[in-house]
Amino acid sequence: MNILLILPIIIPFITGIILILAWNNRPFQRAFSVVGAAALLIAGLALLRDVWQNGIQVAQMGGWPAPFGITLVADLLSCIMVILGGIMVLSIGIYSLMDVDKGRESFGYYPLLHILMMGISGSFLTGDLFNLYVWFEVMLMSSFVLLVLGGERNQLEGGIKYVTLNLLSSAIFLAAVGAMYGLVGTVNMADLAVMVQRGEQAGIIQTLATMFLIAFGIKAAIFPLFFWLPSSYHTPPAGVSAIFAGLLTKVGVYTLIRVFTLIFILDVGYTHTIILVLAGFTMVSGVLGAATQNEMRRILSFHIISQIGYMIMGLGLYTPLALAGSVFYIMHHIIVKANLFLVSGVVNRLRGTYQLKKLGGLYRVYPMLGVLFLIPAFSLAGVPPLSGFWAKFALIRAALEIDSYLIVAAALVVSLLTLFSMTKIWGEVFWKADPAEHPETEENPPLSQLAYLIIPIAGLALITVSIGLFSEPFFALAIDAAKQLLNPAEYIQAVNPVVGGSL
Repeated sequence: MNILLILPIIIPFITGIILILAWNNRPFQRAFSVVGAAALLIAGLALLRDVWQNGIQVAQMGGWPAPFGITLVADLLSCIMVILGGIMVLSIGIYSLMDVDKGRESFGYYPLLHILMMGISGSFLTGDLFNLYVWFEVMLMSSFVLLVLGGERNQLEGGIKYVTLNLLSSAIFLAAVGAMYGLVGTVNMADLAVMVQRGEQAGIIQTLATMFLIAFGIKAAIFPLFFWLPSSYHTPPAGVSAIFAGLLTKVGVYTLIRVFTLIFILDVGYTHTIILVLAGFTMVSGVLGAATQNEMRRILSFHIISQIGYMIMGLGLYTPLALAGSVFYIMHHIIVKANLFLVSGVVNRLRGTYQLKKLGGLYRVYPMLGVLFLIPAFSLAGVPPLSGFWAKFALIRAALEIDSYLIVAAALVVSLLTLFSMTKIWGEVFWKADPAEHPETEENPPLSQLAYLIIPIAGLALITVSIGLFSEPFFALAIDAAKQLLNPAEYIQAVNPVVGGSL
């Protein structure tokens, strides 16, 4: 068994257990949380190196061969997602040292953070649909508690909407898994891919594909299933909002990409055209929602929705360049969106509000904070040479190559409206005069006193700039990941050589 394959699940699990055992030792919890996060990132990088050198890696738990046992699979897309998860939990772990209050710490914030990461990593690495459901539930339970931790009224209101819609998604998902098992007798994804490719009972398969699209679409917050997200993501502390914004919806996007490149590819002209249409509506509805908001985190929450549209746009186009663009877009967006939420948390800490009308003048007092906001903001809007520009360039070029002009028009208009929203935040928060007077000494502490908040923001900004300026190796990785996705036989052969060899 390849130990590297199980480390991204085992490390956050062990970290969470140790943090529970050290329940009353807050200094140890804070320090060990960061250590566990760093270990997860290192494990992800080691796994990526192994997969890049040796191909798709598979582990059969308990020695049971596929499709009978629990299968873990790591291809390039899985490894990319695990690494991004490691970067996120390390950044949030450092940020939380100053962002999370003692009350939330006393109710298990740090163990919950790592159990959440265990569920996320398990979702990226599982090779069968039922265990994907199990990891979703691990993720849902820990994320719900993190969302309402603190018990504030707006948190509880957002949490109820969040858990209700996600439970509905889980119910649809479980029903689809059960129906799929009843139809073909397996839930192993590689085995399912073989069964579906035979083309038997195509009408039922298309119905099940729609059920999976709805279930994963709710988790990814695509149109018209997104309304739970802007009602909940702006309610918890900034660190929690950041990891939710960076990772949770991307698990939904990942699963959409996985099942609609491996299993449901019998009638691409039907299923993927629907996905492409949904991508366009998701982009437009999200950015229009953002344009109407006047609260910093609600603007950013609506922009999560619009950016999800770009990620599934590549899946809908379903060409090598388009899928590479989707993978690259995910890499870019997780870093950028989490960073914007972290910046909003610093703004709130300095001024005590997220309301744009009550903010202003921060660039005069904190020019470095203004720069750290502009980097992810301009990247989100697709301003060159930052990472968002190359991500959107790849997707738009892929669409033009197959004459999908409507989705190109939508993508370009949404980019302009995104830039409008980012300049709106800049103008209201940083550029205009401060509507309240703040004494220089007491209300404007130097950023050096907020080091634990600024260090992860600066680190993520550096990653954004690096991906933009040195995009070639990152895009080469995305292209290789797309080639694997478009060659399901490679995945099937790795999981089950007997079945794969007969394809």
